[in-house]
Amino acid sequence: METAIIGGGIGGLVTALYLQQQGDIVTVYERKEKLGGRLSFLQKDGYKVDEGPTIVLLPDMIKDILKEINIPLEKINLVKIDPMYPIHYRDGTTLMKWSNVKKQIEELERFFPNEVEQFKVYLQNMEERFSKGKSAFLEKSFVEDSFWTKENVKTLIQLKAYQTVRAQVNAYFTSEKLRDAFSLQTLYIGGAPQQTPAIYSLVPYSEHAHGIWYLNGGYATLVEILVSEMKKRNIKIERNSEVTEINAHEKNAYSLVVNGVEKKYGRFILNGDLPVARKLVKEKKQRKYVSSSGALLIYLGVKGKLTTGHVHQFFMGDALKNVMDNIFIQKQIPTNPAYYVFYPSLIDETLAPEGHGVAYVLVPVPANVNINREDYEVCAQHILKDMEKRLDENIMNKIVWKEIRTPHDAKQDRLFEGGAFGLAPTLFQSGVFRPQLKPFSYDNIYAVGASVHPGGGVPIVMQGAKLLAEYLSREKREVLKNEHK
Repeated sequence: METAIIGGGIGGLVTALYLQQQGDIVTVYERKEKLGGRLSFLQKDGYKVDEGPTIVLLPDMIKDILKEINIPLEKINLVKIDPMYPIHYRDGTTLMKWSNVKKQIEELERFFPNEVEQFKVYLQNMEERFSKGKSAFLEKSFVEDSFWTKENVKTLIQLKAYQTVRAQVNAYFTSEKLRDAFSLQTLYIGGAPQQTPAIYSLVPYSEHAHGIWYLNGGYATLVEILVSEMKKRNIKIERNSEVTEINAHEKNAYSLVVNGVEKKYGRFILNGDLPVARKLVKEKKQRKYVSSSGALLIYLGVKGKLTTGHVHQFFMGDALKNVMDNIFIQKQIPTNPAYYVFYPSLIDETLAPEGHGVAYVLVPVPANVNINREDYEVCAQHILKDMEKRLDENIMNKIVWKEIRTPHDAKQDRLFEGGAFGLAPTLFQSGVFRPQLKPFSYDNIYAVGASVHPGGGVPIVMQGAKLLAEYLSREKREVLKNEHK
């Protein structure tokens, strides 16, 4: 089978390696020079910093998939980060989050002694829910399998998926600070804690159960490893190749148009934000979707060291609920936003010239291109001033270069409505309600990526590629079986 994968993001690359193992002849088309999609580097004057994802979660899922596509695990060097990160509140309080449960309990005893027992109950309950949620949702596609089985409905009730993440966390903790600390992780996937279904409570639990990690050389090193392996296996990669159309007759697509040239294939896989990528397919019925939050990104090259001992940290702004309402309901930039700082040069000297480093700041903002770019840049200056007070009083003098990216840039990069994380993780855009790996009426057009089930985040997108490969393998076996009848 000759297969065209349209888009060279992490989902497309992993899918290509799986399908090559199944005997397919695979070509990946990427409209840009750079591969990896969100998972790529910003490189400038000898500095290198991850553009998108930075926190490595679910390391065993990543490793298991790499083993399945025969990539030696010694090629990736994962470093556990523990303590994971401090959360700095505006009143000057700092709560340290630990993967190590004993140390997390010690930290809670210092600040929230009355909450310790409930933390233990939280971990116990979430351990059971993670196991059930993983097998019921992360490890299944819902193209051929019925979602509404008795077992799945039972699991949904046990996971309390009818609640929001915030409501579920509120049932365990009474302190607003602790509630923030165990619900802000929905921002990793572009959702508000008070709008995101409780199945995503498994994300903060996973930090304690599986840790958070750093991939030496930067997270986008994973893309370099995959691309190197693809070249060894003679998988064709066509860069600077823009696919503008997929041609179909009745139920089957038969060709694509790339850089103005028509090319024929037996199978087509879209790897991109689905609401944008689906424009290639002539489908009459078009479902409406809601985008995730946007991200104001500030990339920094710095001279010397920043005065911090942490790779990851969160700085809280006004009350988290108010900040989330600003972003998701009023669609405006908060007056005092929360933000995240990534400083990999603390533990990785390969990212910048000697004596220098890189940092990255992410500010959740509305995916609203009606907000002027200038307003986003004013917000960026406000954040840097805040970092001067709360992180490093000399940061302005240490900055060698900076680059700012806004939802305007994200939309130009064909991220849906300028959102940074694909579809918003709302109830009706999750699980069976999310676009599935075969989202169209055509028999041979498929999809993979952050906007497709099981969802966003590097390991989850890789899991989506695995689900797609397994589905295509079953489909191929069915065809062969029918041919021999």
